[in-house]
Amino acid sequence: MKAIHVTAHGGPEVLRSVEIDDPTPGPGQLAVRVGAVGINFIDTYLRSGLYPSQTPYVPGSEGAGTVIAVGDGVDAELVGSRVAWSDAPGSYAEIALVTAARAVPVPDGVDDPVAASALLQGLTAHYLLDGSAHPQGPGDDTPGDTILVHAGAGGVGLVLTQMAAARGIRVITTVSTDAKEALSRAAGASEVLRYGGHVAEKVRELTDGVGVAVVYDGVGADTFEQSLRSTRVRGTVVLFGAASGPVPPFDLQRLNGLGSLSVTRPTLADFVSDPAEFAWRSSEVMSAVAQGRVEVRVGNSYALADAEQAHRDLEARATTGSIVLVP
Repeated sequence: MKAIHVTAHGGPEVLRSVEIDDPTPGPGQLAVRVGAVGINFIDTYLRSGLYPSQTPYVPGSEGAGTVIAVGDGVDAELVGSRVAWSDAPGSYAEIALVTAARAVPVPDGVDDPVAASALLQGLTAHYLLDGSAHPQGPGDDTPGDTILVHAGAGGVGLVLTQMAAARGIRVITTVSTDAKEALSRAAGASEVLRYGGHVAEKVRELTDGVGVAVVYDGVGADTFEQSLRSTRVRGTVVLFGAASGPVPPFDLQRLNGLGSLSVTRPTLADFVSDPAEFAWRSSEVMSAVAQGRVEVRVGNSYALADAEQAHRDLEARATTGSIVLVP
């Protein structure tokens, strides 16, 4: 089968298209003919060496496709069914091995590119909103919280905005272009700002000087300072990515002077490791997508052999929504 190999850490040029043997499912595994592969920033972190990984390896962990074989202990009736996954290493390939217990059925009407990019981004948005922080919508006597979402036109940003807006939470986002602003507003953002040193000042103006309850920052180095300054007293900054590079070390004592802030650096794995929690979060995400309550926008699709270009575009923040490889 065709697959993408990383033999040494580095830039997108280390992604090479190769021919390797078809994998055989072991106990508790599914062999899946891949219909589409989700591309995510964590793929670039592992490829570059920012996150540790052992080379050589086939990158990717998210996708969707059709089951073609099962290993011992797995119901043979699953052959021919469509599934999606978010944590199957080696997904940049024509066939992937997926742990059966972590495979999520794909509802009718949800195509492979959408399913392939719904889980990781959807699960991330789900735990950000109901896990790493807990912003509230309006109640009988309260107006509801305001949040700030950086990269509002990115894959996670668009899904998170939709989920938050559906709860009545006011969403402010940051984007880089007019086209991305239009996408962010369509997802439910109340106000959309351009990146830059003025963001915190604008956020304060939009919140009558108070600041937001939660900042969701997946950009990192370029936005973190503005995130801190945009947050209200006793608010929370959720740093969940580093699209612009990792945040440098900073003095925790600053959180005192900025208003007794909390900063958290969560990762999805810790919010889906429990089987019951994974089942709850994944079923909510897939149901929302199937019912049209959450739209997963596939902004770019690339052939498997074009993984290098896909990574270049993602790291340049030249994409919107999710991006996928199609074997």
